Amino acid sequence: MCFGGKYCVFLFLLESILSDPGTTNRVVLLDTTTVLGELDWKTYPVNGWDAITEMDEQNRPIHTFQVCHVMEPNQNNWLRSGWIQRQAAQRVYVELRFTLRDCNSIPWVSGTCKETFNLFYLQTDEPLPAGTRFRTSDYAKVDTIAADESFTQTDLGDRVLRLNTEVREVGPVTHKGFYLAFQDVGACIALVSVKVFYKRCPSTLRNLAAFPDTVPHMDSSSLVEVRGACVENAEERDTPKLYCGADGDWLVPLGRCVCSIGHEEMDGYCRACKPGSFKAYAGNTKCSKCPPHSSSHDQAATICHCDKGFYRAIKDSSAMACTRPPSAPRNLASLINDTALFLQWMPPSDTGGRKDITYNILCQRCDGSIGDVTQCEPCEPDLRFIPRSLGLTGTSVAIIDYATHANYTFHVEAVNGVSGLGVAARSLANVTVNTHQAGPALVGVVRKDWATQNSIALSWSQVEQPPSDIVDYEVKYYEKEQEQLSYSSTRTKTPSVVVTGLRPSTVYVFHVRARTAAGYTAYSPNFVFATAAEDPDIADQGQVLVVVTASVGGFSLLVILTLFLLITGRCQGYIKARMKSEEKRRTRFHSGHVPFSGIKTYVDPDTYEDPTQAVEEFAKEIEPSYICIERVIGAGEFGEVCSGRLRVPGRMDIAVAIKTLKGGYMDQQRQDFLREASIMGQFNNPNIIRLEGVVTKSRPVMIVVEYMENGALDSFLRTRDGQFTVLQLVGMMRGISVGMTYLSEMGYVHRDLAARNILVDENLVCKVSDFGMSRILEDDSEAAYTATGGKIPIRWTAPEAIAYGKFSSASDVWSFGIVMWEVMSYGERPYWEMSNQDVILSIEEGYRLPAPMGCPVTLHQLMLHCWQKESSQRPRFNNVLSFLDKLIINPSSLLTLVKDVQSFPDSPEDMPDYPLFISIGDWLDSIKMSQYKNNFLAAGYTTLDSISTMSIDDIRRIGICLIGHQRRIISSIQSLRLQLHHIQQSGFQV
Repeated sequence: MCFGGKYCVFLFLLESILSDPGTTNRVVLLDTTTVLGELDWKTYPVNGWDAITEMDEQNRPIHTFQVCHVMEPNQNNWLRSGWIQRQAAQRVYVELRFTLRDCNSIPWVSGTCKETFNLFYLQTDEPLPAGTRFRTSDYAKVDTIAADESFTQTDLGDRVLRLNTEVREVGPVTHKGFYLAFQDVGACIALVSVKVFYKRCPSTLRNLAAFPDTVPHMDSSSLVEVRGACVENAEERDTPKLYCGADGDWLVPLGRCVCSIGHEEMDGYCRACKPGSFKAYAGNTKCSKCPPHSSSHDQAATICHCDKGFYRAIKDSSAMACTRPPSAPRNLASLINDTALFLQWMPPSDTGGRKDITYNILCQRCDGSIGDVTQCEPCEPDLRFIPRSLGLTGTSVAIIDYATHANYTFHVEAVNGVSGLGVAARSLANVTVNTHQAGPALVGVVRKDWATQNSIALSWSQVEQPPSDIVDYEVKYYEKEQEQLSYSSTRTKTPSVVVTGLRPSTVYVFHVRARTAAGYTAYSPNFVFATAAEDPDIADQGQVLVVVTASVGGFSLLVILTLFLLITGRCQGYIKARMKSEEKRRTRFHSGHVPFSGIKTYVDPDTYEDPTQAVEEFAKEIEPSYICIERVIGAGEFGEVCSGRLRVPGRMDIAVAIKTLKGGYMDQQRQDFLREASIMGQFNNPNIIRLEGVVTKSRPVMIVVEYMENGALDSFLRTRDGQFTVLQLVGMMRGISVGMTYLSEMGYVHRDLAARNILVDENLVCKVSDFGMSRILEDDSEAAYTATGGKIPIRWTAPEAIAYGKFSSASDVWSFGIVMWEVMSYGERPYWEMSNQDVILSIEEGYRLPAPMGCPVTLHQLMLHCWQKESSQRPRFNNVLSFLDKLIINPSSLLTLVKDVQSFPDSPEDMPDYPLFISIGDWLDSIKMSQYKNNFLAAGYTTLDSISTMSIDDIRRIGICLIGHQRRIISSIQSLRLQLHHIQQSGFQV
């Protein structure tokens, strides 16, 4: 410290001053610590600020500016930077690092010493010409800068440096460049470094798409939508998009690119598959190793080719192993009895690597020979294979209708999906069968004795003396045109039969065989006979008979129905009367207090056959003369909404809102209009909008409800941004949760819970309203309403309700989480300017709304629990209400903001108890007013109790002059006053 001529400070710099890791989302426009030459900054007056340049150990210049004219009054010293190009910036940030001397540590200083300095800026499109006169009026003020830490004479002696860092936002900047200016009004300051930068979202790769550097909008509340470009060897599935936030952070990734065929994702890029691997489909899967018996020799292979002797079927996927035809069936054997020939075999020893093996039976009949060569020909077409001869999946087959005393050769072929693709020999097993051992046919010629339109009489004789007595005969027949696709059979003990149930003018094929004690014999040869033609006269008579019969029957049925209706008419009237009486009794029971459970039960107006009856039972009729309409305050779906007074004789006038039904309505519109009244009339809760009554017996038809002075919650908050404490906002949420708990306990779902449907009265009490989209839930607590049409409020609706139309109390809990977010953001639109489709996609991909500015971590954690994807994992409304009550009782849990923590606990119940404020400094830090610590301490305010009684005049008296800062501090004091009251009521001591 020197005292000659002027007051100065020797600045001791630490290495940490120059160490700045930087961030990737910043673009630095100026950093005095990196400037190698002179800064050429101007001072006004010349003897005000001193520029000092020293060299560090690496021979790098350290530029500092200092001023310390604390002994002289009325200081006005200016330091101006050089011209700074803004580049792409729309808003810039100035980071100041400085030291400041504590005035109390300087002897002989009266009121001339200050502990703040001012920051200004001037925008220009070109640098100012040399010699331009410096005019302070040209510069716009950014802020007054105060130090969090000041140093003393002792600190200088101990070589301890108390370095302050302050960041201020400048803008919007619209010119090509700007100047910064620093005004000293009598402080002892050393300006160590100045860094000017703007924020951007840096270029990045997301979901195989490249996104360029992007500068946020000037409006800090809006997001910049950026479309990405797929990386090389990738293709677009859904348009890749990111949103650039005001802080230079990328938000809400949507869409994606996938690697093309022959390429796989690796380190954010698409790399070619290596030899020996392949990828046949575009997607983010890895390359697959070539399946067995196949290979690839080049990079980026899309398929592996089969080795020699192996094949793929047309329907085989490229991921399947290559296979080959099977070997021949094994152990083929035959078995013959009196009725059938059986072939059996075992599967091939080599299936070729496939499971789709089937068998084909090929037949030849070899009855003669020429020389040494056996003469064979295809088997007769009458030969039948059971179940079939081709495409068998089993390993056996039965053969009937074969000829006796014949030689058959059967070939059994095994095939699979690749049989026939190569040049391999067919996989056959052979067996020769002689049918001499089959029983002889005992039936001779079959004759037709007579025929009608629907029957044929047959008889036959025996050709041989049977070896044993004949038990009976079996006659098999089928239509010749059907080619044995289906057949019928009948039995008879005599050598004759009458076959009935046939069609007129149709040719039939007949076979007959005998059954003896030894079994069935062979079938006789085929015999073909036809039924008689249809007689037209008889057919006409039949049609007349059908018509007459139908007419008589119809008349009889009509007489019976008439008598039935006459008899049951009175019964129905009696039953309806009984049902109506019972319904009224049930409704009165539900509308009153239930003696056992104490919970009212909601009755759906849609279940009434006459909706007017629901209105009569749940809504009170009001005499129109009692209603005084004062003014129109809005328009609803069905007509105008007015405010007015309800003047019932013997009661005080009350303010009401009146919904009117416009003229020219249809009956259905009237029912829909009054439906909401029949719903509201069943509710009695301080946080549900109260129905005063309806006017239905005169025009206009009206619904009268209590008047809510502050209107809808969303618009109410938007016009009062930042005017409430966190505890007041939590109180609003609590009121909404009280109303929703009441509705859910009645088994009722709202479907359209949003801040726009919450009304606020003059005492800030929030009440649930707008029941136009609501539906009843069944007794089952897990039941959900299924939407059948209409618009769904996407931004407030749970994903299962959007995807499947399933609404439940759990989906209302999701909507309540969105309402919480609206409250904490003062009515901001959920998901900002994102389209509804983008909202659906982002939620499905796991994105959830971030915490609004200044949101306590406990509240955001509760929102996240309300937004659990699985509805069963969301809290119930009574759990939400209980948790909000705990926060109000212990307001210290609201002090930690989301930006101050790194991670969240798993559930609201796991939240720690955050400590109460323990000092004035802690309190001022929490409201970003730490620059006024010394003002409070110097004025003697050292405890929370001491500031709880401060007024706006007290705030001004201790030297806080900025109106915005005054309002923030006094609002926080009011909140503290309420918090202290709750704490004392709970038995805590501060």
